[in-house]
Amino acid sequence: MRFFAYDLVRRFDWLLAAAVFVLVLISLLTLAGLSSASPFQFFQRQVLWVILGAGVFFAASLFDYRMLRNYSGLLLAFYLLLVLSLAILLFSGARVRGVVSWFHIGSFAIEPGEFVKIILIVILAKYFSRRHVEIYRLRHLVISGVYAALPIGLVLLQPDLGTAVILGLIWLGIVISSGIRLKHFAVFSVLSVVIAIMSWSFLFAPYQQSRIISFINPWNDPRGTGYNAIQSMIAVGSGELWGKGLGYGSQTRLHFLPEPATDFIFAAFAEEWGFIGVLFLLSVYGVLFWRLFRIGMRAGDNFARLVVLGMSTVFFTHLLIHAGMNIGLLPITGITLPFISYGGSSMITAMALAGFAESIAIRSWKSGRQAESEGMIA
Repeated sequence: MRFFAYDLVRRFDWLLAAAVFVLVLISLLTLAGLSSASPFQFFQRQVLWVILGAGVFFAASLFDYRMLRNYSGLLLAFYLLLVLSLAILLFSGARVRGVVSWFHIGSFAIEPGEFVKIILIVILAKYFSRRHVEIYRLRHLVISGVYAALPIGLVLLQPDLGTAVILGLIWLGIVISSGIRLKHFAVFSVLSVVIAIMSWSFLFAPYQQSRIISFINPWNDPRGTGYNAIQSMIAVGSGELWGKGLGYGSQTRLHFLPEPATDFIFAAFAEEWGFIGVLFLLSVYGVLFWRLFRIGMRAGDNFARLVVLGMSTVFFTHLLIHAGMNIGLLPITGITLPFISYGGSSMITAMALAGFAESIAIRSWKSGRQAESEGMIA
């Protein structure tokens, strides 16, 4: 047991863990600063989610990820359970701001769509790791596409465009990295355009269509569909170089910035911490992506590499879309900022993914050392 603990400490990726918990600290500081603009219970509950998330993080790091390759039936059962929960959600879930994404249990809410990201990454990684030598066969793309299409379709019916986009990008990222013929990629690209047009016509709620239209020119309707985007951009710009200070953001204190604890927490952070704070935040995310890249390079099998790729896709697309919509470069879709936005489902999902990355780092340590000694990793 003593030698196991020593190996665990030695192989643990402390830089990855440090990046994660610095981001969590930023979350708590930001939510504490927003207490005048949003209920202080956001901060109190986030503390609870952070504690639970930390437990999930360390539990996932101790779990041997290689076991996931040997239990196809169990993985499929979890996948079907989550898909079923998404279907039930459409009939019994609570509608919040026009979207049915949460099960409400007392004063808490659970978002199944967040947990689907984990199981979809694992299932697709397992599927392609066993078939990478014959990925050129179209049937593998179709089968994997069905795995992704079921939850994507149910999420679009909620309608939750942001989560659907993330799930689609998970599938696309793993497929591209596994190897795909150009003609097959072209076919699926055309199919995606067709699905997007049909979704716009039959699935998107009117407010979602308005958000996308107002993205082009939010000043067309500054008090209506363009209001959120305008207030977010004002908040980001008002932070200037050094920011206004913790708890002194005028857009949040005066309740101009909508949803400052969730959808627009990047804008709230930028207003309080300024350009320097945003640079620091992005630097911490940079450390996170750097460590994930190294863990993926050191991984001893294709399954682990694809899992890390899926994790990186989730974190990067969340960051890109969230920051993009907060500064007016992308339409508003309700995507959270990993480890920072308020919410139990998103925090636990992010912590679980980071913990699995640690599990891969710990158990791929020997192959990584060998690769470095041979000059394969810089």
